[in-house]
Amino acid sequence: MKATILGASGLLGKALMREWSGDEVVGLGSRDVDIRDADRVREVLQKARPDWIVLAAAYTDVDGCESHPDRAFAVNRDGAVNVAQAAQRIGAKLLFLSSDYVFDGKKTSPYETGDARNPQSVYGRSKAEAEIQLQEVLPECCIARTSWLFGAGGKCFPDTILKLAASRPALDVVSDQRGCPTYSVDLARAIIELCRKDASGIVHVTNAGNCSWFEFAREIVKGAGLATEVRPVSSQQMARPAPRPAYSVLSSKSLQQHGIAMPTWQDALQRYLQERKN
Repeated sequence: MKATILGASGLLGKALMREWSGDEVVGLGSRDVDIRDADRVREVLQKARPDWIVLAAAYTDVDGCESHPDRAFAVNRDGAVNVAQAAQRIGAKLLFLSSDYVFDGKKTSPYETGDARNPQSVYGRSKAEAEIQLQEVLPECCIARTSWLFGAGGKCFPDTILKLAASRPALDVVSDQRGCPTYSVDLARAIIELCRKDASGIVHVTNAGNCSWFEFAREIVKGAGLATEVRPVSSQQMARPAPRPAYSVLSSKSLQQHGIAMPTWQDALQRYLQERKN
């Protein structure tokens, strides 16, 4: 199998490049191809002619998207459509990375793949609109929704917490938002499996279990052996430009239907801390 990864220089892209073996894999970063440039996307994919394209390139700064909506839609929606049209032209399959932010967070039980999209932020809207348009261009595409991504070699929540905890006696962390932390290594492995199984449709791909940001931070600090106190605060006390879903736990049923099981987020966190140390 031949695979092309778009967004190979990002957190997930790096993990995909490290984890994917036994197939012919080409990784392209934003310097190689800007997905907003339809002609360049077409040219690059025409030349590579992969069986699978994994689209991990995105504008993921959730607060940045609020102040730069044009960029958010140009990259996350229009760029994705450019890739889907190029994939259709060469007969390649596409796996698109989407987000828990396509939901409004008003549920109190895990979101299923068929639940209604109702994004509350620009980032969420750009991903939701991309999903809809991709399914029109490439009905057989695979949309992998994930959440709370973390991993070595880039900016992520555990990295931020560890850096702050190293210099502060106490940290205030939001306790009224729940989701599923997802380790880039485990996500990469699941994506490789989905491609090998010729998956299509929407799949929710996260580590098992869920927690609040406060619980996640407490576990990070404890796991790193730091004495920093972690204190719970409300979202209102820590106001951010973009609204976050209060509850965005994704159900694992769709992933289990493909015969794929993910480790718990606690297990993933231990491996991340070890990887970071090394």
